[in-house]
Amino acid sequence: MTGKEGLTRLTGRLYGPNCDDDDCPNVYATQRHTFVVQGATFTDFIPPEGESLVEIPEEVLREAFHALGW
Repeated sequence: MTGKEGLTRLTGRLYGPNCDDDDCPNVYATQRHTFVVQGATFTDFIPPEGESLVEIPEEVLREAFHALGW
């Protein structure tokens, strides 16, 4: 499912609501062939300004790779 921002959701309920009912974290593919991760902010390391870190479970990445056929 492609969203307004050109994101294709690869994990979670593809046609479900946005990140509620324990449906996070999620991985999205962009039209620029990059990935966007949605989830809780990782606070154990402070990245440089303009960057951020999100911690996601291994099984979510596996689900995203499976959705891409990898």
